[in-house]
Amino acid sequence: MSEISSNSALNSYAADYSYRTEHNKKTDSNKKADVTKEADKTTKKSKVSGRTIGDPVLSDKAQKYYEKLKAKYSNMDFILVSPEKKEEAESKKGMYQSSKELLVLIDSDKIEKMAEDEEYRAKYEGILNNAASRLNQMKDSLGSKADSVSSFGMTFDDHGNASFFAVVDKSLASQRERIADKKEAAAKEKKKAQREAQEKRAEEKKADRTDKKGKTDGTGKAKDTEKTSDADKVTVSASSWEELLKKINNVIYESRADSVMTKEEKAVGQSFDYSI
Repeated sequence: MSEISSNSALNSYAADYSYRTEHNKKTDSNKKADVTKEADKTTKKSKVSGRTIGDPVLSDKAQKYYEKLKAKYSNMDFILVSPEKKEEAESKKGMYQSSKELLVLIDSDKIEKMAEDEEYRAKYEGILNNAASRLNQMKDSLGSKADSVSSFGMTFDDHGNASFFAVVDKSLASQRERIADKKEAAAKEKKKAQREAQEKRAEEKKADRTDKKGKTDGTGKAKDTEKTSDADKVTVSASSWEELLKKINNVIYESRADSVMTKEEKAVGQSFDYSI
């Protein structure tokens, strides 16, 4: 009888162990499923509104941060790039124009990390802060030549390094010289007409008022605008604002090679403050 009892006890223990093992497996499986569902809720990503390249998506948290970022730097035009389009965006960055002061191409992975990592976020926002002040210096240094730049922009590589670019319209640079020449010629013509009118008044006893009026083209203004093509536009890139300024000046100087520049014009662009 003792052997029978022992076998029964063993069978009962084995059955209980088997039950508890299966129960624990189901419980663990359910817990893992719950964790996975919860994680899916927090990492669920959706498409982003605004200017994009490719089909970038962001988590809810990253989307909220991205909207705050755009509001904080309202003078900048952000274009969000999907990871697989980064190389393409870099190669075609000169094509993306903006009416705002600075165009910023940034990929969605960086925005995700900026939303989660405060140190990472501070680094990139610091670069954006610096870019705003440097851009103002750039325009001051370029003076009237800044009109030849149709857009300024910046991008970031995978190591967090920023690079800068500008789209220079060579036709605008040379057109500016033609407009200046026309204004100078018109001023000389006006002085000549005034001198001749004075001489005529001295010779004649009665001046004819209609003869005193200078002739104009009907509007008194020269046509200052001309159509430009993409072939006239040159995109220059640099790893620093100082280098970008030099490259912009080089393009403008080349397009104005046949123009006579004053000492003041030659000095423009040489007073950039590198200390900031």
